[in-house]
Amino acid sequence: MPRNLRGRMRRVAVALTVPLAALTLVATGLVGPASAAASDVRINEVESSGGTPGDWVELTNIGTAAVDVSGWVVRDNDNAHTFTIAAGTSLPAGGHLVVDVESAFGLGSSDSVRLYQPGGTTLVDSYTWTSHASTTYGRCPDGTGAFATTAASTRGAPNSCVIPVTAWPGGSSVSVADGAGVLGTNVSGLSYQTSSVLWAVKNGPGTLYKLVPSGTTWSPDTTGGWSAGKALHYANGSGDPDAEGVAITPDGMVVSTERDNSHDTVSLLKVLRYDASSTASSLTATAEWNLTADLPAVAANSGLEAISWIPDSYLTAHGFRDDHTGAVYDPATYAGHGSGLYFVGLEANGTVYAYALNQAGTAYTRVATIASGFAAVMDLEYEPATGHLWAACDDTCSGRTATLDINAQGRFAVTAVHARPTGMSNYNNEGFALAPQDACVSGVKPAVWSDDSNDGSHALRTGTLTC
Repeated sequence: MPRNLRGRMRRVAVALTVPLAALTLVATGLVGPASAAASDVRINEVESSGGTPGDWVELTNIGTAAVDVSGWVVRDNDNAHTFTIAAGTSLPAGGHLVVDVESAFGLGSSDSVRLYQPGGTTLVDSYTWTSHASTTYGRCPDGTGAFATTAASTRGAPNSCVIPVTAWPGGSSVSVADGAGVLGTNVSGLSYQTSSVLWAVKNGPGTLYKLVPSGTTWSPDTTGGWSAGKALHYANGSGDPDAEGVAITPDGMVVSTERDNSHDTVSLLKVLRYDASSTASSLTATAEWNLTADLPAVAANSGLEAISWIPDSYLTAHGFRDDHTGAVYDPATYAGHGSGLYFVGLEANGTVYAYALNQAGTAYTRVATIASGFAAVMDLEYEPATGHLWAACDDTCSGRTATLDINAQGRFAVTAVHARPTGMSNYNNEGFALAPQDACVSGVKPAVWSDDSNDGSHALRTGTLTC
């Protein structure tokens, strides 16, 4: 059926009240009394065609206190089409609430959404469109901006907004950064430890490399048993983790994985910690966190591609909002999580998830869900000097990178999207790393990309980023 007819043809009888099951509550602490300015509640995103389970309207609260939305009314452009939000529903500060209006009426290709306070006479917010969006209509920036066609549907999460693509903010030229055939295919993740130590992981077989400068290129360290890299294993000493991302943290080196290559048809989304100072010929994880049950079900080769770590000190200084508590992030909420949060990127949907990982066990708590703006995210890089969280995409997105920063609502949002350097072909770059700020020379510092396909027998290429 044509999209412009679907919404109108499936309209159903008027429903004056809708059961609580028709609401999707997407933050904790949503039920209970609350009071705040009604004007802080906004229509944030609208799905009028092809949604799951049908048409829906997402509300958000841009204020600093919860708002009781019991009895609030959602209508389209017909006053007879009414959805009443169930009693006992509260929308926390910074939270999102999805109203599945399909149970009462469908949204058409030329239609409106209107939000009223209880009784249906006091209008709070509205939005009108003249054709179905190719994705959804959403406020950009999330919660506060004007409505626009989004980059992707983000039901119950911050909007994915289309950002103009700008030139790479550094030099246009790149050069090979490894010896021919040294690393081979499947090099996926990169992370600087210092300006003279670069770590890399290979996803098949799962291998960790310690790379050091060799003239103008990087090569495996010849000391400590690192000459050919070290095989990685799970905490029980077995298996072949499909290592995709790597990050150095104060709590140790962490690797994000998609599956056990010994059972490569089964998705297994784990974060593994390793002791990079070990002199052993292979490395067994000193801790592991299995996030599979908490993340969307994905194909075995579309899992956790990216990982980074951001210190609590930065997050608290910038008012980072905790989706789990519905309040400003408080590190004390997560005893034993270390001194920062872990950010992982899922290849299948391009979404970034922030976790508090208990360092003494296997427990974890998801703290935030973040839209990267890409269909797939292949690496993440936190840059302390700027506070940017960089998200990198491979040839799927023409090798683009995005910067995400904490906005006024305390959420990471895309602030810029950059094309790859003009001197670099559209390689299958799955790894991305920025040198520390002390590597800046004449206003630029190195950036390194890893090509999973090993084009031209080279896995690494380097360019520059303006400091």
